[in-house]
Amino acid sequence: MLAMSDINCIKHLRNTKGLSISEIQKTLGINWRTAKKYADEDQLPGEKQTKKTGMMYEEKWGEIVSGWLFEDRRLKRKLRRNKKQMFEELKTHGFPGSYRTVCYFIDDWRRSHSDDRPDKGYDRLTHPPGEAQVDFGTMETVQDGEFVDVHTLVMSFPYSNAAVAVPLPGENQECLLHGLKVLFHQCGGVPKRIRIDNLTPAVKKIRSRFGEAELTDAFIQFQNHYGFEVQVCNPGSGHEKGSVENKVGYVRYNFFSASPVMESFEQLSEILHAQLARDRSRLHYEKNVPIETLWNDEQHHLLYLPTTDYPVFRTLEGRVNKYNEVTLDQTRIHIPRAANHPRLHLVLTWDRYKAVTDDGEILADDHRPYMNRRRAIPWQMVVKGWIHKPRIIAYSRYEKYLPGRVKDYLLVEDIQLRKARLNTLANLLVTHDMKQINEAFYEVLSTAEEDPYGVDWTHYDALAPAQTGGGTS
Repeated sequence: MLAMSDINCIKHLRNTKGLSISEIQKTLGINWRTAKKYADEDQLPGEKQTKKTGMMYEEKWGEIVSGWLFEDRRLKRKLRRNKKQMFEELKTHGFPGSYRTVCYFIDDWRRSHSDDRPDKGYDRLTHPPGEAQVDFGTMETVQDGEFVDVHTLVMSFPYSNAAVAVPLPGENQECLLHGLKVLFHQCGGVPKRIRIDNLTPAVKKIRSRFGEAELTDAFIQFQNHYGFEVQVCNPGSGHEKGSVENKVGYVRYNFFSASPVMESFEQLSEILHAQLARDRSRLHYEKNVPIETLWNDEQHHLLYLPTTDYPVFRTLEGRVNKYNEVTLDQTRIHIPRAANHPRLHLVLTWDRYKAVTDDGEILADDHRPYMNRRRAIPWQMVVKGWIHKPRIIAYSRYEKYLPGRVKDYLLVEDIQLRKARLNTLANLLVTHDMKQINEAFYEVLSTAEEDPYGVDWTHYDALAPAQTGGGTS
């Protein structure tokens, strides 16, 4: 068949130019019958059906194998012939083809006769209002000048595409249940149904094709109190809660791309709640309606919050060694007089622990160890980078993490002075961390009579190395 451009040329020569078929033949150098066909006949589109070719489709061999396959479908699987057996049997009937030809035909036949096989395609899900999906995402913040990894529990509502989130120090049972409580109050109600993956704090037996997932007793008790239903995803099936999977990434890349400064988990939770509330002013990606409008409608489908508060805690028995130490959150904690008691009970909430004896005496009440896990900001590397480009300090992502006095000391107008002070700071960071240096600033400023930002670094003999050198203003 000719290309459409060639057919159009023939039609043009025939109908517009008025050439004869013979003239068109000579002009284009094509066969006379071809010129006649495309010049005078209508070229109407028609459905194309590709006919399979080859000995298995054009001769008796395909029919024979199809009959065997139909017969075998009625038998138990262990009694069915395999491809090799069918090929060997065909050869006894004079089959001239190869084993690969038979295999291709059998695979093709099974694909077209797979009514008893599960559909490999996905159904497009519809999400009624009042249903939510929940998942954790790990994100980075800065607290007291050090990096802190927070585990943000995100709850997404697929109907409206609204979301709420709460930062937590871990992903254990206490954090999950406390986080859900906070999210319910942020929503002003409880979702009718929550879809989760196989979170260890909630699921003690992972769902399989032979049965449903088995929830932990603590999670079932929490669920009964708030009245929501639970749907547990199949293992390795993140698409079953794709809304919250996408929302975790959205929260991470929009609100945590530059690590926010965190004073406390409660303060960061309020900031995140306000940011996500403002985010609802944008249009829904599919419905072309503001998310806020859909969210206001969806809130009417939420369950009421119970009037009785649910206490979230867990109790376990602490094993005390001879040094009065117990292990909690993979950390040894020293508890005075703990070894004097035969047993010690640890009452755990999401952020604190209490060590209680059998008599009810509280031996310790403090923050859980993971509340103090930090990673140092690589200040030495950052400051060395600033030395080469001192003007960028005010625009650096690390500027907001500088302690107050150090920041004021560095951000002077004179670029040469700024560079000299950066060198001084870099020398101090060799043997001391930024927090120690900032504390030393307060000691010097309390006794200095000169301008506080023209610090005389000779006061730092106890802190700075001997070769620190200049740095005075």
